[in-house]
Amino acid sequence: MNGDISLVDQPGRFAWYELLTTDISGAAAFYGKVVGWAAKDASTPELAYTVLNAGDAPVVGFMGLPEEGLRMGATPRWVGYVAVDDMDAKAAQIRRLGGAILVPPTDSNIGRISVVADPQGATFALVTGLSYGQRQACGLDEPGRVGWHELLAEDRTRIFPFYGALLGWQKASAEADPADLYELFSAAGQTIGGMLTKLPSVSQPCWLYYFNVDDIGAAARRVNAGGGRVLQGPIELPDGCWIVRCADPQGALFALQGAWDQKGAEQPSAAEVNWSARWGGVASQGRLVLHKTKR
Repeated sequence: MNGDISLVDQPGRFAWYELLTTDISGAAAFYGKVVGWAAKDASTPELAYTVLNAGDAPVVGFMGLPEEGLRMGATPRWVGYVAVDDMDAKAAQIRRLGGAILVPPTDSNIGRISVVADPQGATFALVTGLSYGQRQACGLDEPGRVGWHELLAEDRTRIFPFYGALLGWQKASAEADPADLYELFSAAGQTIGGMLTKLPSVSQPCWLYYFNVDDIGAAARRVNAGGGRVLQGPIELPDGCWIVRCADPQGALFALQGAWDQKGAEQPSAAEVNWSARWGGVASQGRLVLHKTKR
């Protein structure tokens, strides 16, 4: 894959990720040190935009929070884009399935997009004709890629049919116990994430994205040294992977996953972060308390 002309043609898969931030250059420097991404200016006369590469593959984009959002109290956050083959048809289907259209289908610098919400209020985006991105099927475990997608749902047991009908996602294990706290899901035959019912202290369902790193301990130290915060972890999962959940210097939530060879660091059992967002008539605010989980 070469440069920014690669087209993602895998409907139903997460294909692109954007950080909406109050400091594009500062965020690019921070994530460059933490994750190893290299920044490339991709601005147009109408929009300041930065693309971050893992090797020679564009992985994520950074743009400033729109002025309207800032005036209404919106805070920095990550947004994941799922590739679709017919934007207008999917927008109509979202309404039929009980979801909401927050930004109607619109031509943008990365393709035709729409920002949407599932029936329980978690936001994500759809894209077609994407001009950036990666073929995730061959790079999900590689350093610098987005390796996991986690939905903190209002009710995990009731939300999956929406994503299954809209995006063709499937439950990763047909034998899963409905009482299990964590539901793995797959797209195009590959397990790419999980869903869990959020804690009562989380006032708004949301998506959390995990970035792959070589050494979780070293990456966590870079988070703190760069002005971010490690909110929870490192935590070892049953599969031997380690995770940390973090906030960047501007306050956007993200997570890291990878191996860890340095097990002597202090491991907090819980952390909390406050957030508030109001944008386009949609508001959320509250306290997010993160406890040790297993996926």
